[in-house]
Amino acid sequence: MDPVSRSPAVTLADEALLGLLAPFWQLVIAAVVLAVVVLSAARLARRGRSRMTTALLVTVAAIVGLTVIGVLVQG
Repeated sequence: MDPVSRSPAVTLADEALLGLLAPFWQLVIAAVVLAVVVLSAARLARRGRSRMTTALLVTVAAIVGLTVIGVLVQG
């Protein structure tokens, strides 16, 4: 039996539909990420100044570490 091939028109329609949906899903993901960041930042702020300082130091260390890894991998 021959495999059933899809016509180019159907493939093009599928790609067009996914092209329209992609920006919507990016907005949904961005909204969820923003909500999580805001909620976690509010919780961290309620926990006190020393926790905020520790969180900032950990964040800076992570940014520097990722930057160094990116530079080493790139060249």
